[in-house]
Amino acid sequence: MKKLCLNIVCIFTAAVLLCSCVSANGKKDNQENEQNSSSIDVSESDDEIEQVQAAPADESNLPSVNAGVLSGSSAIPVAYMFGSATDLGGKTVSFKKFTSASELLQEMINGGIDICFMPAASAAKIYNTSGGAVVCAGVCGNGNLSLITRDDSINNFSDLLGKKVYVSGKGGVSEYVFRWLLEKNSIPTESGDGGVLLDYSVSAANIVPQLLSGKIQYAVVPEPFASVIMIKSRDMRAAINLQDEFAAVEGEGTSYPLTLIVVSTRLAESEPETVRAFINAYRQSLAWTSANPQRAGVLVQKNALGLMAPVVAAAIPKSNFVYENAVSARPGIEKLLEIFMQFDSDSIGGKLPAADFYFE
Repeated sequence: MKKLCLNIVCIFTAAVLLCSCVSANGKKDNQENEQNSSSIDVSESDDEIEQVQAAPADESNLPSVNAGVLSGSSAIPVAYMFGSATDLGGKTVSFKKFTSASELLQEMINGGIDICFMPAASAAKIYNTSGGAVVCAGVCGNGNLSLITRDDSINNFSDLLGKKVYVSGKGGVSEYVFRWLLEKNSIPTESGDGGVLLDYSVSAANIVPQLLSGKIQYAVVPEPFASVIMIKSRDMRAAINLQDEFAAVEGEGTSYPLTLIVVSTRLAESEPETVRAFINAYRQSLAWTSANPQRAGVLVQKNALGLMAPVVAAAIPKSNFVYENAVSARPGIEKLLEIFMQFDSDSIGGKLPAADFYFE
């Protein structure tokens, strides 16, 4: 039993490291993100913030499903659910906020969390190394990476030859998708005029001030960091949209999943209708968020989810929040996981998840 517990801890430690790299929402990075975002003036007054409320929370004694949300971008589409009465057919949802991926994942392995949101590679690794303890209930966020610079001469990958590009997170989506796209465009990742030199030494949160100060010139970052940068400086621009470049390789309309809705296998098998009800509630929250980016920003700030309202409002149209059911999303998930395997097979547990990973 002790050996099993130790193995589980090791599994989740590895997954935590991967999750931190992918989402740039680890505790340290999240705190830096809040500090950087907090200097942007919030246009809404306190009264306006109080007025943006979802329906009152259900005060009944319904049993609850526990959902974990990591402060940062993945929390944006669910902020509306925080103050609303969400009936899952005889159960309600109880949300718990986390400021670090390690805390969230540990809570889930301990059985304190039934549902959470995490990167695809992290979910695959947990599934592969824990005997199928989790399943994917759908994709809730597709890729939102951009090459940010103030250099007007950069419009495609070949323009980066001989440049140093900072990438927000080694061993995660930012690194592997960018490297894969460079490879597909016959651009070597090496120093000198013949390639692009990649640097992983700066976190996503720290990339913001360093780009703004001119200490670095080129960086690949996800939302909402790209929006933070462009809000603070009109000279900055998204010179290369990595989602467009991905579609140019894989075919029009294709994308890669950034975040999954992940459910404990125990809940998925014992209460599939509860999981489906949560998915429906999430889809309603997502629809409201997409239609009301400014009000959603206020709710994210009001619920202390790690981002300021103006940043959220600017980021929502570019963040690629979606819902796609697990079965139909499987080809896209597997494509991303194959990219991970190309660079580090251990990052997903050495193999693609089996069919029972995909909740139906």
